[in-house]
Amino acid sequence: MSFLKEFKEFAMRGSVVDLAVGVVIGGAFGKIVTSLVNDIIMPPIGYLTGGVDFASLKYVLKDANEAAGTEEVAVGYGNFVNVIIQFLIVAFCIFLVIKGINSLKRKEIEAPPVAPTPSKEEVLLTEIRDLLRDK
Repeated sequence: MSFLKEFKEFAMRGSVVDLAVGVVIGGAFGKIVTSLVNDIIMPPIGYLTGGVDFASLKYVLKDANEAAGTEEVAVGYGNFVNVIIQFLIVAFCIFLVIKGINSLKRKEIEAPPVAPTPSKEEVLLTEIRDLLRDK
């Protein structure tokens, strides 16, 4: 029974729950960023590049030979270029989102601080000082 109790304490520890929430929110945020890249950013880029698809780019090492029954041997670097471009776009989008969140946090921090009220000791010392000054 103590094993179950230990597991329950571990599973309900704040950091584990926070991590679980972070993973779920991160997955949802990943879908948002993927949609942003695929549905909003990539179509104008495709239009500007004339619909060039890098995925078909490759360096052929050995041509296919139908008579011998061998297939083409090629290094497909085009898909790698596509993935790099998509990564850069996603990284830039995340940078913009984080920058926006940080600017909102800075505004919260820059709120004028409330002047601290003097403690009882400070008030008492101020009264004593004033009484001594008046004598």
